[in-house]
Amino acid sequence: MAAVKKITPVLSVPEVEPCVQFWTGRLGFDKTAEVPDGDRLGFVILQKGGIEVMYQSYASIAKDLAAADAGIAQEFRKGPTFLYVEVENLEDTIAAMEGVPVVLPVRTTFYGAKEIGVKDPGGHIVVFAQFGA
Repeated sequence: MAAVKKITPVLSVPEVEPCVQFWTGRLGFDKTAEVPDGDRLGFVILQKGGIEVMYQSYASIAKDLAAADAGIAQEFRKGPTFLYVEVENLEDTIAAMEGVPVVLPVRTTFYGAKEIGVKDPGGHIVVFAQFGA
């Protein structure tokens, strides 16, 4: 059996730059790697502690897959992706999300989480949850 060491989501987006600000400015992540694509970012890695998320632009994906089946790049535009992120303090996270579109108002679930869901600048849904709140 293969030993999995880490899983990192790679989210496809029209533009990488607004997503960088979302994670660095609001959530304290660091940009640890970036790949330019012309005068824009084509790809970025964002990290905080042992947590990592990556973003890649549609244009960059199309270039990466140019040698593959021509229609495969379109598959990456189907999103959005749904991320579920456990946080220590939901109230702090809600404050950090001020001005971000809320798609799931604050709720308490039957499984004991207090949650809020927002839409990141790339259109992906990020649900933040605090357990035992």
